[in-house]
Amino acid sequence: YTDRDIDVSRDASALTGSITIDFGFGEEAARLPSNLLDTTDLEHTTHEFRLSSNDDGALNWVAGVFYSDTERDYSQTLPTAGYDNAIDAANGEGSAADTYVNGFGPNSPFNSELGYDIEQTAVFGEATYSFTDRFNLTIGARWYDFEETRDIIQDGIFSSYADQTDKTESDGFTPRILAAYDISDAVTLNAQASQGFRLGGVNDPLNTPLCSAEDLKIFGGFQDYDDETLWNYEIGMKSMWDRVRLNAAVFYTDIEDLQVTLDAGTCSSRVSFNVEEAHTLGGELELTAYITDDLVLTFAGSVVEAEFDSTVVDGDGNVVGGVEDGNRLASVPEWQFSLGGTYNFGSIFGAEESYVSLWWQAVGDRITQPSDQLSGAGTFQAGRPFAGMTGDEVFTADAELDSYDLVNLSAGLNYDAWDFVVYVNNLTDELALLSFDRERGGTARIGYRVNQPRTYGLTARYNF
Repeated sequence: YTDRDIDVSRDASALTGSITIDFGFGEEAARLPSNLLDTTDLEHTTHEFRLSSNDDGALNWVAGVFYSDTERDYSQTLPTAGYDNAIDAANGEGSAADTYVNGFGPNSPFNSELGYDIEQTAVFGEATYSFTDRFNLTIGARWYDFEETRDIIQDGIFSSYADQTDKTESDGFTPRILAAYDISDAVTLNAQASQGFRLGGVNDPLNTPLCSAEDLKIFGGFQDYDDETLWNYEIGMKSMWDRVRLNAAVFYTDIEDLQVTLDAGTCSSRVSFNVEEAHTLGGELELTAYITDDLVLTFAGSVVEAEFDSTVVDGDGNVVGGVEDGNRLASVPEWQFSLGGTYNFGSIFGAEESYVSLWWQAVGDRITQPSDQLSGAGTFQAGRPFAGMTGDEVFTADAELDSYDLVNLSAGLNYDAWDFVVYVNNLTDELALLSFDRERGGTARIGYRVNQPRTYGLTARYNF
């Protein structure tokens, strides 16, 4: 059982100001401080019951039932002191009051309440049969039933004035088959095929008063999106010798109806929609080497090709947001690896065990949205005059997120009851760009989400 409340407050003055200029309310109103408040009230309950075999026979199995219920209330408000006066000054006395049709306000040009109720029921089972001492075959399946109900209420001059209920349902089977063969006592080969699933849904209503005619034409049709399904095929090896452990795998994932999210430009919304075909192809390697009794080195790395295999176009035949056959999928680095080492010093300072560890991670370049890989991505024009600027000025940002390196260092002392660890995370104080964030297609505000800076700490644990 989880009960979580989340409150987020941020400065939305640039976003509100850009809309204010577009609405013709004037520069004075565009300078009003504006605070976007997000609140989430989440209650989540999960139940699971399992039965499993417990003998030394050739057949081993597990079966069970699963149920979860999630109730999530999410709200957004945009308190902006003095905004109703700006609306009345531009549109006539009493105009602001007419924008609060669902009981919100005053002085909040956007208000939204969304209530989610998500129920999942599943029955699962898996059986492994040992045909010989070296060959095992595992077959499993999961039947699922999802139901999601969403209530949405909106008002305010920026909103679509929604008051509606949407429902999404889906059920089906996801099978899995795995074969494993022991070449020797040290090496096992395996091959598997498994199906995955992600529930579809309905997008929030577009904030149509904010949309340009072009963006409304492009994104207005993406109201609901289907379930995403995939088949994953993998061949791998697991091995363990005296001082070396090596695991490796190659995989191919065939994705249907991939759910892609794009920034809907001036609408200040994000929409999800399906891409008919996509794939990933890659390999993974994990290596652990016990160099001496006291020194252990580890390496893990992967290379991945993740691309669209189909193209999404708008009504005029133009490719939507970089979703084109052969383009990269968002948020997937083409390579990443980590290298770590731990040295044990034995008993010092009265401890039973002492050690020092060094860990290095490197992650390749990425994109946040498919459109970020297109020519000209990261070049923006506000398109509106403000504070002496014409709106035609061009400003740029790097839409491709550069590769980055992170180094963590820690040292510990383990006693009979106490463990102490002193650490420095992000030792080199690397500034890693994790995602590229933009408001209204980059015409209101741009920024990056970044990693945590260099952090020192001490952890103490007591075992009882």
